[in-house]
Amino acid sequence: MHSDPIADTLTKIRNAQAVQKETVEIKFSKMNLAILNILQENGYIEKIEIAEENVKITVYLKYNKKNQPKIQHLKRISKPGRRIYATRDKLPFVLNGYGLAIISTVHGLMTNKQARENNLGGEVICEVF
Repeated sequence: MHSDPIADTLTKIRNAQAVQKETVEIKFSKMNLAILNILQENGYIEKIEIAEENVKITVYLKYNKKNQPKIQHLKRISKPGRRIYATRDKLPFVLNGYGLAIISTVHGLMTNKQARENNLGGEVICEVF
């Protein structure tokens, strides 16, 4: 059995939001940190705190006034068994531009919008809206 740490991270966030938790603990990795930074920059999560000598990351989740999670949809696209790549002209549009896809490019992780602006393609990690 192969583990997918990115899928685990996304699932932890989804599950925590389903029961309206305020925070969720995620195992520290550079990849997780990069994904969470993008989610924070785009207003999907409140804030992140790195705790205990880079062992785990505490994610503060964000809800709207009606107590609904800010993240309505969080889906892993490229999986370890089936990688999904997109060239710069085939980058996904998520929810007609309202959502975002996180792309792993040669210049690190970035949103589909940033990748398009920088004329880069890459691996489509996940999509969010």
